[in-house]
Amino acid sequence: MTDQKQANNPLHGKTLETVLTALVDKYGWPELAYRIRINCFLTDPSISSSLKFLRKTPWARKKVEDLYVAAFAK
Repeated sequence: MTDQKQANNPLHGKTLETVLTALVDKYGWPELAYRIRINCFLTDPSISSSLKFLRKTPWARKKVEDLYVAAFAK
């Protein structure tokens, strides 16, 4: 039953790093910072520093995941 729930989850099997890297590749840091207003995207952005922040901040992680789903899920 769990597999059926996950089959409809576009984030299933994707790490946060994979999600963030895909968004940076698609939008670039400036556009990503415009779409999701968080300082780790605005000031000296990097995958590493952003991952640290997103892992500690559920509301920001949700925004990143929601943007990923909107951009890549079909």
